[in-house]
Amino acid sequence: MFSAPTVVSGVTEARGSYNKYAASQAAGVAFALPLLEKAAQDIALDSGDHPIVIADYGASQGKNSLAPMNAAIAALRRRLLSRRPICVVHVDVAENDFSTLFDVLDTAPDSYLSDDADVYPSAIGRSFYRAVLPPGHVHLGWSSFAAVWLSRAPTTIPGHFWIGGATGAIRAAFERQAAEDWQSFLRLRTRELRSGGRLVVTLPLPPEDGQSRIDAGMNYANALLAEMVADGVITAEERVRMILPSYARRKSELLAPFGQDGRFENLVLEHCEAFVVPDPGWPQYERDRDGDKLAAKQAGFYRATFMPSLASALEPGRGAEGRQQFIDHLSDGLKRRLAENPAPLPLSAQALLMSKLDEP
Repeated sequence: MFSAPTVVSGVTEARGSYNKYAASQAAGVAFALPLLEKAAQDIALDSGDHPIVIADYGASQGKNSLAPMNAAIAALRRRLLSRRPICVVHVDVAENDFSTLFDVLDTAPDSYLSDDADVYPSAIGRSFYRAVLPPGHVHLGWSSFAAVWLSRAPTTIPGHFWIGGATGAIRAAFERQAAEDWQSFLRLRTRELRSGGRLVVTLPLPPEDGQSRIDAGMNYANALLAEMVADGVITAEERVRMILPSYARRKSELLAPFGQDGRFENLVLEHCEAFVVPDPGWPQYERDRDGDKLAAKQAGFYRATFMPSLASALEPGRGAEGRQQFIDHLSDGLKRRLAENPAPLPLSAQALLMSKLDEP
């Protein structure tokens, strides 16, 4: 019988760490913006004056939401004859750093609030694997890389924390969980969308040729965790509980719920495209050949993406300071490993545009 670990999926380090280090995710957003702008141009709008609702599913600490929300609001304003209110609802787990998010919205020069007094932000601290907004409430939905996180880890992975290191029955358990969660995510969003509404989702895509640079970094981190156990930095029990319930779905897995007719319940798949996000730090490395600087940026990606979730498996008595020390220790070790073998860290991704049919 498998035993499921206790971790918090997709939690981020406080004090704006995700905003600082998630450059690859930010670059990936840029590739999907044309689909979001098309969605905003195509959503059904009535002639009333009630607010238009945009839902940002998986907002994290806010910085990577600014460009897509700016693009969506600009596209909507071009369609509206009046200063109709627009409500932007940022959704993330309750453990998210919402204080940083609202500080970004208030102070960032490129905030979508800077030039539009008729936009009203709010936040909901709840997993998007639950209902987060009323039925028929959302005009436009956006989710960038967040749905890679599963609602739970169905089992531990012997000898590793990364799903990429799983095989056989263990791998199959995660594949089933990923399929269930994807259908759940789509079903909930379908209910929350208004008729004629649109949903754009961006997700990582696993490499077709097996191991990627991301997998290599995860293997480095896994070896470091074993060293931390041997050195008494963490306990063997804490290490066993550590897992990263982050699953990159193949295109076939994403399209499976839509069947032959491209429809899942009242949600219609309009477009799906794949793209590669280059490593934002690699061009500078090619100029200056500074492996330490490149490794620091790449370790920051891993730090922002998965280390806080691993830290959530530590004993509660360690407190916030203990979790921070763990993250610092693992990040420093990973920087050293990555600097020994400089290589680009590209991110394969895919974006989907969906629309909701009129209710029967």
